[in-house]
Amino acid sequence: MRNVFWFLLLFAIAATVALFAGNNQSTVTLFWPPYRIDLSLNLVLLALLAAFFLVYAALRGLLLLLALPGEARRWRARHQERVLQQGLFDALSHLTAGRYLRARKAAESVVAQTETLVRSEQAPTQSTRLVAMAHLLAAESAHALSDRSGRDEHARLALELTESARRDAQEVREGVQLRAARWACDDRDMQSALLRLDELPQGVARRTLALRLRLKVARLAGQTLLALETARLLGKHRAFSEGASRSIVRGLATELVRNVHDAGQLQKVWGQLDENERGIPEVALQAGERMLALQGDFTLVQQWLLPVWEQLVRPASTLPQELRLRLVLLLERGFSLTPGQPDAAWLARIEAAQMANPREPLLQYLAGVACMHLSLWGKAQQMLRQALTQLADEELRRRAWSALARLAEQREDSAAALDAWRKAAQG
Repeated sequence: MRNVFWFLLLFAIAATVALFAGNNQSTVTLFWPPYRIDLSLNLVLLALLAAFFLVYAALRGLLLLLALPGEARRWRARHQERVLQQGLFDALSHLTAGRYLRARKAAESVVAQTETLVRSEQAPTQSTRLVAMAHLLAAESAHALSDRSGRDEHARLALELTESARRDAQEVREGVQLRAARWACDDRDMQSALLRLDELPQGVARRTLALRLRLKVARLAGQTLLALETARLLGKHRAFSEGASRSIVRGLATELVRNVHDAGQLQKVWGQLDENERGIPEVALQAGERMLALQGDFTLVQQWLLPVWEQLVRPASTLPQELRLRLVLLLERGFSLTPGQPDAAWLARIEAAQMANPREPLLQYLAGVACMHLSLWGKAQQMLRQALTQLADEELRRRAWSALARLAEQREDSAAALDAWRKAAQG
């Protein structure tokens, strides 16, 4: 449609010119004493139009001629920038290909060329960022070549260049800081790595990459609490799958509990765990075992073990057999170390669980142990003998026979006691 309108306009102009100039008898007379020049109006108009185009072309040509030096400077700047970028790409490609010496030379060549352009006031607009990236690549190559002094020097120069730079170069600075922390971790200098990570801006320190690095450094440095806090943040950021995050947190919380040296410190550490972590069976069992090993308060252990017990007695319980055994043995040990009778609430829980599931040998064994501490010798003997017919764990069978032997000695039945001790020894 646009082309149609252009053709119509062109035809209209042609028709107008034909009507005006085809039968135009007008003349233009120029007087130049003693001469007189008569010219056709059409010729004068054509001459004026030709003069206009001639002057316009001359002015355009003059402007282009005057702009040649600037165009040459811009062409040289673009060419120099392309050369620098090509050098940077060469350094990056060599680095990814494992040709570290060539990568370092290419990066240092970019730095030298840019410094030359800066001295001649011909540096590209992105020179700061370009040089900082070149220093970073050179430092990375030096790290791969185990040249720590060269690596640190290039990293220092990159940080100096980007200290007061714009936002785009500031991102390069953050990258240098993260790489410096990674290099310190590779050198097994965990204190320096943690110091580098602490120097990061708050927003950068909460990025997934920085948190992953902090988790690794904290674990290698033996700072389990810091590693646990970092693992929590990574879990919130969904840096790991749900199962992997739970496994990492479980391992760190268990290690944190295992490494305490007194009961007071254990209570403090337990208070630093969140509710979900306290409900993890492995963590609660480890805390209870550690508390008994430190001769702490078994009442606290019973409170800590309550979520694990609820998982055990649940109808569709998925608690592994290993953890079930640990829970039963821990409660038995706690009952034996506690002076006086066991806690009434726990006895009620054990009895209710055993009555709700009378075929569960672990609950029968635990109920028998509880009855022993209550001096209910007959009921304890009955529960333990019922449990022995189904117990598969050798250690638990041995302990059950030992308990029956002690009950026989209590009744002064030497033959039954000797037989029970013999079976306990045989396992």
